[in-house]
Amino acid sequence: MEALEAIRKRRSVRSYTGAPIPKEDLETIVDAGRLAASGSNKQPWEFIVVTERGMINQLKVASPWMDKAGAIIAVVMDPVSRWWLEDGAAAVENMLIAATALGYGSCWLEGYTLPREEEFKALLGIPKAKRLLTLVPIGVPAEWPTKAKKPLAEVLHWEKY
Repeated sequence: MEALEAIRKRRSVRSYTGAPIPKEDLETIVDAGRLAASGSNKQPWEFIVVTERGMINQLKVASPWMDKAGAIIAVVMDPVSRWWLEDGAAAVENMLIAATALGYGSCWLEGYTLPREEEFKALLGIPKAKRLLTLVPIGVPAEWPTKAKKPLAEVLHWEKY
């Protein structure tokens, strides 16, 4: 799928079939995150790919609909970088687009992850000095949402607001 087509098609998918995802596809998705822009090229990220069903079942306390995800990617950030939040956001967006391009659904789950950050860090063995920015479930979509986005004319301004 072409990059702009994947950007246009990307939606938050919260319903999966439970089908496994090939390791090569997961590596491609994480590699897209690794290649994101980062402030001063610090690249303050690491990624944990979880495919083991028992661990997915433990992580799904953040959102029960994750139970049929083929994988969950934990995005681990080094807060020593001044721009760790922005860099992490860029990495996640790249992974969401890559997942879409490969035909998978995905969702950014930080609002449900952050309240359980310490619990999930312990579960995943993440060092205390690192931050868990988000969990990104990925899976074969059982359905593809079609929520409309605002039209370009509503959000685009030229020269001034």
